[in-house]
Amino acid sequence: MSATEKVSRGSEALEIAGAWLLALIWILPLAYAVWAAIHPSEYSAHFAPDAPLTPQNFIKAWNAAPFAWYFLNTFILVTMILAAQLVLCTLAAYAFARFSFAGRDVAFILVLLQLMIMPDVLIVENYRTMTALGLVDTIPAIGLPYMASAFGIFLLRQTFKTVPRELDEAARVEGAGPLQVLLKVYVPLAKPVYIAYGLVSVSYHWNNFLWPLIITNSVSTRPLTVGLQIFASADQGIDWSVITAATLMTSAPLLLAFLLFQRQFVQSFMRAGIR
Repeated sequence: MSATEKVSRGSEALEIAGAWLLALIWILPLAYAVWAAIHPSEYSAHFAPDAPLTPQNFIKAWNAAPFAWYFLNTFILVTMILAAQLVLCTLAAYAFARFSFAGRDVAFILVLLQLMIMPDVLIVENYRTMTALGLVDTIPAIGLPYMASAFGIFLLRQTFKTVPRELDEAARVEGAGPLQVLLKVYVPLAKPVYIAYGLVSVSYHWNNFLWPLIITNSVSTRPLTVGLQIFASADQGIDWSVITAATLMTSAPLLLAFLLFQRQFVQSFMRAGIR
């Protein structure tokens, strides 16, 4: 074996070891959460092989807060946001990609500027707007600031620009109008991008915390992430087994979805060309 081959194999072995190390570091918090959630509280920091298993932590967590409401609110919230984003981003991206109008480039630059502004910077102004609209402590108030996604517009615009104009022209020759061309030509060809963007959007808004915490005041509107704060309150005390059980319950839908659709998830990002 030549020296070059030895160096190459050594480098490959080092990369594999580094990948396994990073995977271990990533999985350790989840492994601890699973351990603490399925064992009694006294074993939350005592990793004994003979520790008894118990479902009581999940029962306590479920009974400590109205998780049924929280799950329903979160499902409505992410569905509403994703539906609005897909419609608005599709129409805006189509206009930027295939239509010429005065101020198009300036408008697109303004959209790109939104990518540089963190949502947390706009919390005060968003709260004022929701107050003026009378929407404080409602689910629409949580979702409205996120319904026009600059990232979604940019991503779909770049995708639409890769669609051959011949397909567009052929559809128009057949008598299709602009909206029909969009729905029958552009949207089907961009399906992998829609899947990738949908997964990112649902994951982000399922885990969003700060804005829902500020804009909601009642159980009937709180999503899961805000509902979890009950376990950190002083009157509840700190029981890590119950806390980890509640955390696993709230993250279980996303973990399950990723395990079931991980291949489609990776393929969607690869086809979408996200770097």
